[in-house]
Amino acid sequence: MCGISGILAKSDTPSLQTLISRTNDRMSHRGPDADGFFVEEGIALGHRRLSILDLSSAANQPFSDDSGRFVMVFNGEIYNFNEIKVQLPDYPFRTTSDTEVILAAFVKWGPSCLDKMRGMFALAIWDRKERSLFLARDRFGVKPLYYFKDRDHLVFASEIRAILASGVVPRKLNRSAL
Repeated sequence: MCGISGILAKSDTPSLQTLISRTNDRMSHRGPDADGFFVEEGIALGHRRLSILDLSSAANQPFSDDSGRFVMVFNGEIYNFNEIKVQLPDYPFRTTSDTEVILAAFVKWGPSCLDKMRGMFALAIWDRKERSLFLARDRFGVKPLYYFKDRDHLVFASEIRAILASGVVPRKLNRSAL
């Protein structure tokens, strides 16, 4: 089932590691096999893993491409990832996971890589060079991707309670803001 989360902050928030840890802790039931974090200035990504395809720790997330420019968290399954992988012969794959195929496809085709994917998914890809965040989910919304945005933050997660656990959302939040 896995769980993803992230916090994008306009101003430097020194406690991003603490905040993203809270979101991951709240989703521990979604992924008992591993948890991981990526934190750098202004961005934090978290992942709870339920291992299904590639059981090795090499497929743990957050997952980086071979250049280190892109970092991704992903929840779901891409049914045709092997078909997509064949279209990426120049990419130096390190795992047998659909996660790496998605990231390699994004590196090659950008957001239009979604047009090639058949499956259920929610994902976030951080471009470290451009400092931009790409969020997407499958066309039918099978895998959830909730978010909260205010003046200084964008917080997203697989569950609303993970967003609330981050500590970014005001306690007396009007439910319509989620």
